[in-house]
Amino acid sequence: MTDLQLLFAEIYQAKNEKDLRSHLAPKIGEYFAAKRSGFFFFDRLITNPNLQKVLNVALSTKHNPVARYIAERHTPVHEGLVTSPKAWATICPRPDHWHVMAGPIVNRGELVGVVGCTREKSMPAFNTQNLADLSAVCLHLSVWAATVKSQHQPDKTDLLTSRELEIAELVALGKTNAEIGHELWITKNSVKQALKRMFRKLKVSSRAEMVAQLFATKHYAPEKKLSPDTLF
Repeated sequence: MTDLQLLFAEIYQAKNEKDLRSHLAPKIGEYFAAKRSGFFFFDRLITNPNLQKVLNVALSTKHNPVARYIAERHTPVHEGLVTSPKAWATICPRPDHWHVMAGPIVNRGELVGVVGCTREKSMPAFNTQNLADLSAVCLHLSVWAATVKSQHQPDKTDLLTSRELEIAELVALGKTNAEIGHELWITKNSVKQALKRMFRKLKVSSRAEMVAQLFATKHYAPEKKLSPDTLF
């Protein structure tokens, strides 16, 4: 198989997004000789506040002509096709993003994600062959998104940090905010604020609903009932 076919095979071997991210992203970077590489599914960006900057700036169709081109045409593009080097340096001043190439991940006619690579100023610009190869990668990622990703609900625990998962475990055991804070050496208010963030990420409105989403399929059996501590 060619190196490009190996990328296709890697896509279809992935059982979930985490699997895809850990194995495919580095190989995409290696194939395209990129300084940085990666891909984003918009549903994950929306639920992860740590990635909001990516959505609001890097993928903004208002500020980024590369993002706008992809959103309008659903086809790969590099910065040289849509703007001048001087203008791009103003839009994206990062030295490791001097050259940028990105392409769409599409599901049922809607843009659901983006895959991209960047190079430094000392590296050659992306060319038409790179665009053609990325177009093929995008096609296979779009098929993966329409089949594997659509058939499997994401693991809700992936949305939370390790500390947030610790808090969730203690909530499931019926601990109050004060008890959780004491056990984790943080304040009661810190627990409350953490739970608010967790509720937003998981799109739930109660402790019981959060526990059900996180642990219902994990055969998790809390030792105690949930305490009516407060909403948070």
